[in-house]
Amino acid sequence: MKDFKKYYTVSASPEEVYQALTNPISIEIWTGEEAQMSTEPGSEFSLWGDSIVGKNIGFIDNKKVIQQWYFGDQTEESIVTIILHPDKHGTSVELRHTNIPDDDYQDIVDGWDGAYFGSIIDFFDGL
Repeated sequence: MKDFKKYYTVSASPEEVYQALTNPISIEIWTGEEAQMSTEPGSEFSLWGDSIVGKNIGFIDNKKVIQQWYFGDQTEESIVTIILHPDKHGTSVELRHTNIPDDDYQDIVDGWDGAYFGSIIDFFDGL
């Protein structure tokens, strides 16, 4: 199991980034795919046609998202924590993803950089 931590800069306010991460309509806009998302702790979520699925653990409005991501029969929980920090360029996003299966690690890192935060950054840069 591996852990991943990275910072991203998004040219939008923390409130706008939080909405992009938690509002299913906003998620569908930047992903181009149907999304199931709720800010209710304990609720299940699905992104990119079930490519990413898991459970929402906790939220702090406009500041933090904590989720458990599912990887098959994995026994250790894979936890994603996204913390939003105001930044002079918009928002500094602190991403921590723990307990990533070794075989999935590079695909997950590429997904965070390209499809996930790459798409959010491109979306806000295009506004």
